Amino acid sequence: MESFPHHDTPVLVVDDDEGLLLSIKATLVSAGLPEPALISDSRRALDLLRTRRFHLVLLDLMMPHIDGMELLTRTREEFPEIDCVVVSAIDDVPTAVRAMSAGAADYLVKPLNGDKLVALVQSHLEKQRFREELSHLGHTKIFSNLKHPEAFAGIIADDEAMALVFHQAEAVATTDYSVVINGESGTGKEMMARVIHRLSDRRAAPFFAVNMAAFSKTLFEDEFFGHAKGAYTDAGTDRRGFFEAANGGTLFLDEITELDPALQAKLLRVIEEREFYRLGSTEVRSVNVRIIAATNRDIGEEILSGRFRADLFYRINTYNIKIPPLRERRRDILPLARHFLKTYAAANRKKILDLSPELAERLLTYEFPGNVRELENMVAAAVLLEKGKQLTLASARSLLPYEGPERRRNVELLTLEDLERRHIERVLEVTGGNRPKAAKILGINPSTIYRKLEKYNLIHKKFEPN
Repeated sequence: MESFPHHDTPVLVVDDDEGLLLSIKATLVSAGLPEPALISDSRRALDLLRTRRFHLVLLDLMMPHIDGMELLTRTREEFPEIDCVVVSAIDDVPTAVRAMSAGAADYLVKPLNGDKLVALVQSHLEKQRFREELSHLGHTKIFSNLKHPEAFAGIIADDEAMALVFHQAEAVATTDYSVVINGESGTGKEMMARVIHRLSDRRAAPFFAVNMAAFSKTLFEDEFFGHAKGAYTDAGTDRRGFFEAANGGTLFLDEITELDPALQAKLLRVIEEREFYRLGSTEVRSVNVRIIAATNRDIGEEILSGRFRADLFYRINTYNIKIPPLRERRRDILPLARHFLKTYAAANRKKILDLSPELAERLLTYEFPGNVRELENMVAAAVLLEKGKQLTLASARSLLPYEGPERRRNVELLTLEDLERRHIERVLEVTGGNRPKAAKILGINPSTIYRKLEKYNLIHKKFEPN
């Protein structure tokens, strides 16, 4: 079976089950998404990818001729810019993790959840659209395209990488989808969750932020489900838990992967059934809460190791937002540093007007393993030591790692972005523009090198071997 819309489409679906192909088509079209191209013979997939422009491929694992894992690997090697999502009846954690390791952007289990499918396709097409707009219009235009820029007023951002995050937050806020926010510690995951809540239809209802690492087995049920009077010795009154307190609103579960696996099943049941019992009570209580979860860990590795339930992840990960670390959005470093300088100088009644050029240069070359939180703490501490009208490198030197003797004045000083761009260009010249080979030499995924080429406007540049 082969089915192609009359116009170009960004979505290709490959599955030997013709009934499922038609079902996926009906689901996407009814949701207002582009009609996908459908093929049941996996041998045709690569030829189509070479002759047509697709952004997203949905593919089955178990297919005759070329199985899904082989097709996934070959697609990612030849077309690293295309996102691939595995759609399979194999509900097996090691298989899912193996597919993700091979480059799958996501893993959906049959029978498909229509809402999950629509959200996933929307997310990937939005990302592609934003990438194209960034390359053609520049980051200023992308930030100005936000429908509700006032919602992000508390977040200092000037880098293109954050423009995509802002647009994703706007897009998912108006839905009732569960969201997982990935990002290293200190990147601002809770701030983004609060933005999503403020832009949602639940904004008049409560927002509760809960750190999942703080709860032991004995405290979890009482804190989340509450208790009835007399449930235990010290239970002198009825008490609401987090689910009841956040009813009608949003419950932000920070560091969700820190929750003990024995408690994850209890959390999953409430999310799925939307009902629970208080401790010591037989009365069923209904709850309507939107879940936004966050983690600084690789959830795929947590699932494979048995520390996180795959079924819980699939349930809460209707939409995924990844906040890049500060070292990957270097345009934000100096605006953030100046914002923190203004805040802490005022708090300490000091007239420190700006960063010194030497400190600014040093900040731009630092990796910031602690991200925005580390930068804030660094500036706050340096302000206390500074006696002049500029925040100097001398005041912050003890807070930054030692780099050896000062550089000579006539040595060319480059930002890490410039160094990275030059090194990528050099490797691509040596490999004659072979991106998979260049990615292997650089020690990164093929999809990463494609993003780097877009970032540095090298995507259309021709590279000849030396």
